This record gives sequence, C-alpha cells and structure tokens, in this order.
Amino acid sequence: MAPPRIPPIQCLLAFEALARRRSVSAAAEELNVTPSAVSHRMRQLETQLGLRLFARGDFGLTTDGVTYLAQVRVALQALQQVPGHSGAAHPVARLRLAVTPTFSRQILMPRLAAFRRAWPEVELVLQVSIPLLDVKAEDADLEIRFGTGPYTDMEQVRILTDDVCPVCSPEYELEAGPFDDHFETADEVGRARLIRSPLVPWNIWFKACGIALPEPREGAQFNDVGLMLDAAAAGFGVTLTRLKLAAAWLDSGRLVRLSPRSVPSPYHHHLCWKPGTLERWECAAFVEWLSRSLAV
Repeated sequence: MAPPRIPPIQCLLAFEALARRRSVSAAAEELNVTPSAVSHRMRQLETQLGLRLFARGDFGLTTDGVTYLAQVRVALQALQQVPGHSGAAHPVARLRLAVTPTFSRQILMPRLAAFRRAWPEVELVLQVSIPLLDVKAEDADLEIRFGTGPYTDMEQVRILTDDVCPVCSPEYELEAGPFDDHFETADEVGRARLIRSPLVPWNIWFKACGIALPEPREGAQFNDVGLMLDAAAAGFGVTLTRLKLAAAWLDSGRLVRLSPRSVPSPYHHHLCWKPGTLERWECAAFVEWLSRSLAV
C-alpha cells in the first residue's frame, strides 16, 4: 500500500494561519495571498485528509482539527530549523488566567496538557481568584468566576454546571448513621455535624427536600471546596458538595454519597473577559478550547 501523500506546504501554512487568526482575510493578509486562495487551500487540505478541520463559521476547530494542528505546528517548526543556524526564538504569546482553586486542581489541570500540545507558543500564567468575591491578585486576560452570573462588567460563557449532594467519610457514616432516609429528613440532618461553606449553602438541599431548617450557624466552615472536602474525608462531618468537583474524593472512596438524589446548584463556573479581549488570538483559542473540553 502506498504511503499517504503529504499535503502541500501552502495548505498546511493556510491551515495553521487560519486556526490562529480565526479569519480568512487575516490569514490571507499574513500569507500575502487572496482570501479565496486561503479558502481553496483549506478545501484542498480537508479533501485530501478526509477530515473536517473546522466546526463552525467562526473557525473553531473540530477534535480532529485540534489534533492535526498540533502535528502541523511541530512539522512546520522543524522545517524552520536550518542546519548551522540557531534561528530566532519562536514568538511567545502570554495569556494570564485567574482561576478558582479547586476548579483549577480538579477540572482544569488534568486537561491542560491538551491545550499545551495544540498551542505550544502560548505561555500560560495562572493565578488564584477567590470564588463569589471575584478577587484576584493581579489583572488577568481571562477569569474563571464562580457564582450565579451573569456579570454585567464582562463578556462571558458558562463552562460548568453541577449538582450537589451530601457526602461524608465512610468512618463518619458508621459513627453518626445509618442515614436510611438518604439525609433527606430534618431528623437525620439534626443528628449530624454539618460542615459549612458559603460556596455550597445547605439551604439548596433543605429547600429541595422540604426540610424546614435554617442555614446552620455552627460547625466547621471553609471558603475553599477542596479544604472542605478534605475536612469531610478526615471525619469532620457531613458536607454538601458539588459532585463534579468532588469526583476524585468519591472515586477514591474517601467520601461516600448519603443520597442517590442530587440537586442542581444555582452557582456555576463562568469564563469571563473584558470586551475586545478575544481579538487576541491566544485568548480566543483558550475560550474555544476550554468550552469544547468541558462540553463532553
């Protein structure tokens, strides 16, 4: 069987430029060709590969497009290396991201290698922001905010919704249980030590279960979901948690659900930016990548 034909270099250059600039006219100007030439080269490339590389009219990449783009960039960078010449350093685009702590550790970081492979020239600078208060140490290009939204001072896209459920350590369940009514009655709630957090207020669960109790005013309190889950795993009591953020604790058995029921949280994670930010290709690329990564 004959090996696959290597696509023409002009098609690969057009693909890389269009993926980065997200505009046929901008890519054409960069390559010093006409917009129709860029469109023709993209049709030629997709036909030869038998793949659809762009998903929408705004030139968002498909999954195949993201994978192929990483390969094309490696190949083009290799071709730019001339023997005997060190060459100029690849230009770096710096992107500053403010992100809430537990979202960063449990949701973002496990996926971030895929972004690095697709956009190796983007240098990420991550800093911690405080959920609900939207406080950060320095200015950021993009922010991941946790709250009800929408935010009138920013453009935004909701990237993660979640359900809540009461959880505790297996040891605490043996100590304070059994919770045969799935922690859905005032009696069972009253027998437990409740861990508190303004990020996941107990009134969400109480209202859904018809439990006539006020928000608890006593007990250990945490303003970080990760610390709250660690405390529950250490036997502090029962905490109400967002299930996606708590997946690592639940999968490892450090925490167990007390109810098969889950309740939609009114709080969500939003990716936010100031108007005009997405004119920078690296910011637009990250917004598209993270939105697509969390859509599955």
